[in-house]
Amino acid sequence: MKVVLQNEGGVTKQVKCGFSWTTLFFGFFPALFRGDLKWAAIMFITALVLGSFTFGVGGFIADVVFAFTYNKTYIKELIEKGYRPADDESRAILQQHDIVSKTA
Repeated sequence: MKVVLQNEGGVTKQVKCGFSWTTLFFGFFPALFRGDLKWAAIMFITALVLGSFTFGVGGFIADVVFAFTYNKTYIKELIEKGYRPADDESRAILQQHDIVSKTA
């Protein structure tokens, strides 16, 4: 499911909500391409550190964990930066995934 977020300036972003297949397969690159440098660095360093001690297995496990959490984290940070759901359907999806409250 994709949601559309819009800021006060009219800039819209379409973001997938739920499991991130791209993060699972490509690690920190989706965050890097989205311009989310903070989370790209966190993912890269985590995978590098865990992978160096476990011959790469720890890096893959870190990618699996981030695949479950990254999209939700990215949406929450966009909301903190002033983005809001652009339509009622996007708001309903975000409420369903407990990203925004039902009263907001």
